[in-house]
Amino acid sequence: QVQLVESGGGLVQAGGSLRLSCAASGRTGNLYAMGWFRRPPGKDREFVATIDWRGDSTYYADSVKGRFTMSRDNAKNTGYLQMSSLKTEDTAVYYCAVRSRFGYPITTHAYDYWGQGTQVTVSS
Repeated sequence: QVQLVESGGGLVQAGGSLRLSCAASGRTGNLYAMGWFRRPPGKDREFVATIDWRGDSTYYADSVKGRFTMSRDNAKNTGYLQMSSLKTEDTAVYYCAVRSRFGYPITTHAYDYWGQGTQVTVSS
């Protein structure tokens, strides 16, 4: 089992920045990828970004490309999502998830463990 705890959410004005963190604990020796997803109000959960936990590869949704940057600190078992130039449409509950198999996919069902989510609200 892997436990994930997100932090860093909050209220920010459009154009501002936030950094989300996702700390993993438990059986972290088998992590292959960490992903960030979000659920905007009234919508389904959607992919935001993912990182290869054992390499340097990242992949982003088109809607956040160039504005969000994902990184990780393996020593701390923590992943980060730096969000800049935030827009009101970025308002959502943000979830991190990890995968204990090879690959860093963009679909929700491909991830094995999920955090509880953290609210990000961007005001105009």
